[in-house]
Amino acid sequence: MALMKCPDCGNDVSDLATACPKCGRPIAQQPVSEVEDPNDVLKIAALEALVAAPPERALPLASKVLDADNTTEVKSRALFVLSQIDEPEAQAKLVEVARGDNPELSVEAIRMIGIGGNVDAMAELGDLYGSGNEHVRGAVLEAYMIAGDQDAVFRIAQQAQDPEEFEMAVHMLGAMGAIDQLRALSEDSGYTAELVQAMGIVGGADVNATLMDIYRNAETDDVRQAALDGMLIAGHDEGVLELYRASDDVQEKRRLLETLSIMGSDLLFEVLDAALEGGLREIP
Repeated sequence: MALMKCPDCGNDVSDLATACPKCGRPIAQQPVSEVEDPNDVLKIAALEALVAAPPERALPLASKVLDADNTTEVKSRALFVLSQIDEPEAQAKLVEVARGDNPELSVEAIRMIGIGGNVDAMAELGDLYGSGNEHVRGAVLEAYMIAGDQDAVFRIAQQAQDPEEFEMAVHMLGAMGAIDQLRALSEDSGYTAELVQAMGIVGGADVNATLMDIYRNAETDDVRQAALDGMLIAGHDEGVLELYRASDDVQEKRRLLETLSIMGSDLLFEVLDAALEGGLREIP
């Protein structure tokens, strides 16, 4: 099972979904080519049909599949069915599997909690994050991102005990467009390379101006490069050109030229002639 983007609204949607839960757009189903057992193929087809069934009919059947001796692939499909049922019993079953002793199904159930977005089930993710291994913690962060819970990811970043945990949460915030939370983290810990790159993911005029200021005032090469990477990610070629024109350091100008080239920016040609003709003597 994997996540895909809805072509209409951009929402994260499971590849098992028949329609986007946010906008309702029908989702083309992927063939279950990796499933070889004919019985499993039939079970999966039946579970996919359950998504459109009334909750009172779908819930007991999906729960029965989870309690029986079925393959992980089949049970994963049953978890998705439950994620689409906003009833306490269905959400409780997802939490039960998330807390279970099958690592693969536990991670999948956590993701399905994020897709369902049920408030009560989401409230259980904090405990799962605190007690889980790295795979569980990663799945919890992914669930928060799918559900759009910026504050939950922000709290994890604030309380992170190791750099990898902090970096993962910060990148999630960038993907979620959580610029206020990223700014708040920078006030606590200063501008780190991870925070600056995440700001580039968010993009926008205000962020572009911030990245320019960070680049100009950076105290370390790592942060300066991160600001440049952020401008690359954000597509802020005008800012890169401005920095190029203001610099009189040949190595810095080289990096800025390379960045404009990677961006595929037409602005590159505004400075190439001067660079080829006179180098530093012909700063545009």
